[in-house]
Amino acid sequence: MGLYKILKIVAIVLSIAGIAFFAMIWSAGDKSIVETLANGENVPTIDWLLYVAYVMLAIVVLFVLVFSIQGIFAGNIKKTIITVAAFLAVVLIAYVMSTGSDANSLPLVDGKNISESASHWVGTGLRTFYILIILAIGTMVWSSVRKFSN
Repeated sequence: MGLYKILKIVAIVLSIAGIAFFAMIWSAGDKSIVETLANGENVPTIDWLLYVAYVMLAIVVLFVLVFSIQGIFAGNIKKTIITVAAFLAVVLIAYVMSTGSDANSLPLVDGKNISESASHWVGTGLRTFYILIILAIGTMVWSSVRKFSN
């Protein structure tokens, strides 16, 4: 049995389990779940649905890593290194642009404040996202302009 068939069977089993737990949560109703959580108890169907989601996430991450590493060594490693270096440059630029100065103005759920380092990294992540979005939109616009001009 090939890897594709095994993965297909695993995906079907996990999908059916996810659908079953979702149906169980839906049939329990909001009031029942809210009351159970208000009493400080866990809702078992939600826990199991989360376990299914964690398994799916782990499988996806594992295969992304395996096939990415396989693709790196099968393809042009120079292009891969340049791409990774460009991404790290974007992260570095975002890190330099972030200050972390709003750490004391962001209270957490428990009433404590976020640390300056955590605030700095959150700002870095947001700025990295913004830079990459701007680059992606710019690339699409540039590609469209070039396509129409030819």
